[in-house]
Amino acid sequence: MTLPPPARVLTVAGSDSGGGAGIQADLKTMLALGVHGMSVITAVTAQNSLGVRGSWDLPQEAVRAQFRAVVDDIGVQAVKTGMLGSAELAGTVADLLTGLDVPVVVDPVGVSKHGDSLLRGDAPDVVRTRLLPLATVATPNLDEVTRLTGIAVTDREGMRAAADAVLACGPRWALVKGGHLPGADRHADCADLLSDGRTERWFHAPRHANAHTHGTGCTLASALASYLALGHEVPAAVGLAKSYVTGAIAAGFPLGAGIGPVDHGWRTRTR
Repeated sequence: MTLPPPARVLTVAGSDSGGGAGIQADLKTMLALGVHGMSVITAVTAQNSLGVRGSWDLPQEAVRAQFRAVVDDIGVQAVKTGMLGSAELAGTVADLLTGLDVPVVVDPVGVSKHGDSLLRGDAPDVVRTRLLPLATVATPNLDEVTRLTGIAVTDREGMRAAADAVLACGPRWALVKGGHLPGADRHADCADLLSDGRTERWFHAPRHANAHTHGTGCTLASALASYLALGHEVPAAVGLAKSYVTGAIAAGFPLGAGIGPVDHGWRTRTR
């Protein structure tokens, strides 16, 4: 008996040669959650546990060709975007997503875990004005909120203003991640705020004392896209994605001489 194919999720993002974030993290997450992951690579980075040594954008025609090859033949049930690099690539991706009737999760990646810039020049403006209006859910951390809206969040009450500012850019939902909140180490939990402008939901998880958190944002956004492809409504998908990434953070492991990755296979791995 032939089983039906799994749900199909497309990631549009950069490649992380160290395997902790980007396309590699996205595909590992999708496999762990039982969906079929596909990819459009926007950029190639030379990257390890210590940082990004170099980054090279792919030509716009290569991004278009990858997208059309997947969408026109295989089809997709959700899309996640990550590192887009330049304004030109961000605009190209916005053009490709326009009119695509599936959930879109936009992770507006601006800076790597090590502080390396991944969104250059006018790219934040293009993400804000052309990509966020296409998003089902936008998933900025607090640094990305500031880059996109100018709002600096200093406490959890400020996360509400941040969510409103992100929603003003056009996504249906904003998931503002509170992991970078000033003084976050004093909180026993890590709180994220989901809002659609009418209702808000807080998602709490234990804060783990683990420095190996490379790929956290990519993993959360990919998990969210996967659960949306599996048919969950946005609030339920966020809760499931939060639970998955919390476990992955708790199981994060040392790799190389710097910041190690979260463990995408934590549910099945035995150490």
